[in-house]
Amino acid sequence: MNFIELKKITEQVCELSKQTAEFIHEEVDKLRTSDIETKSIHNFVTYVDKVSEERLVKGLSKIIPGTGFIAEESPELEMKELNWVIDPLDGTTNFIHGVPVYSISIALMNKKEVLLGVILEINQKECFYTWNGSPSWLNGRQIRVSETNRLADSLLATGFPYYDYSRLGPYLNFFRFLLEHSHGIRRLGSAAADLAYVACGRVEGFYEYGLSPWDVAAGTILVKNAGGKVTDFNSGENFIFGKEIVATNSAIFEEFMNAFKEHFRSQ
Repeated sequence: MNFIELKKITEQVCELSKQTAEFIHEEVDKLRTSDIETKSIHNFVTYVDKVSEERLVKGLSKIIPGTGFIAEESPELEMKELNWVIDPLDGTTNFIHGVPVYSISIALMNKKEVLLGVILEINQKECFYTWNGSPSWLNGRQIRVSETNRLADSLLATGFPYYDYSRLGPYLNFFRFLLEHSHGIRRLGSAAADLAYVACGRVEGFYEYGLSPWDVAAGTILVKNAGGKVTDFNSGENFIFGKEIVATNSAIFEEFMNAFKEHFRSQ
């Protein structure tokens, strides 16, 4: 796909995301306790997640017929060389508690390459998007990672493990270090929003483990195209399917990774 084709497809995905976000927003006050299902420990799903994903799958199938899907609520969908990677509601726990940070995240991947990414933070109506060869954008305005060049001057974001506690010790070790050597740490509850906030310079870095491709695929291309760095915990490239990710601006990347490797040691 060339630049013009990807741009047009991204614009269509943005519009589809906005339409789906309207549905999600309308359902906030309708949700009942009986609507909440538990998929696994501390991992919840509602009819809103499921209906949103159905709408996205249907719409994306029209934008590019014949594509495959890697979708959180539809593991039965077929994967192909060209796949949509979808989280219809990233931050379901926030959603069911009425905490206003949750997002739609959509990426298009050709094998292991991300071609485009769209993240829509629903409450603020902020649509972050980019595609191969393009800068990253927020509601029509070009965005870049921050220029902060010291970890001590940085605001960071992370997510807390909710089922895999095997690395909780080193996680808390690094968490304490950051508390003592940065402007602070935020836990938004949506990895997609975390990555979007790195891309637009609201936070300087984000790290988390236990994530899935639909949590991070769109955000990785947003951060990269905004001038940032993305890696796994070992400074490698396995951050989409490897269940661990670090994303920072370019200026603090080396300092962050040195501190990370010193304090976050696998047990």
